[in-house]
Amino acid sequence: MASERPDGGESAADLDGVDDAAGGRAAFVAALRVRRNARWGLAAGLALALAAFVLFVALPGSRRSPLLYVGLGFVLAMSTAGLVAFLLTLGRAVRLSRRL
Repeated sequence: MASERPDGGESAADLDGVDDAAGGRAAFVAALRVRRNARWGLAAGLALALAAFVLFVALPGSRRSPLLYVGLGFVLAMSTAGLVAFLLTLGRAVRLSRRL
């Protein structure tokens, strides 16, 4: 089902196979720079998890297997990544809303 313009042509969104709602969401995500923020969040989370592993497991010479701490490091990395991405996206949303 194609939506038609008043002049009888099809809209560009319908020609690409993307409906208007999906195009609006994609533009919203692009305006908030969600992908960039997620990458920065992942980098920060991995850096923090690696630093915590080195400082609390590798340097002191833990008696337990370091593999036990891999799960904890993963949780720390993903939690930090989500928090950083959220805060960066929130900051971008606030800056954009002030420009309106």
